[in-house]
Amino acid sequence: MPISRQPHSTRERVETYRQRLRRQGLRPLQLWVPDTRSAGFADEAHRQSAAIANSAGEADDQAFIDSLSAPAAPAER
Repeated sequence: MPISRQPHSTRERVETYRQRLRRQGLRPLQLWVPDTRSAGFADEAHRQSAAIANSAGEADDQAFIDSLSAPAAPAER
């Protein structure tokens, strides 16, 4: 009589997958981000941007953001 294997449960498959990733030198990471769909997100984003725009360091803050956003110069050869 052939031996039938029970299909692995979802939990077992996930654990096997995670073990394989750990053997590859990876580790799990959970990242929480603001929910842009939430009711108060737009209001809070507007409040924060207005606070920055009206701050004494606004010009320096904007220059910093612009420096990060600017495309990199081509490398010299």
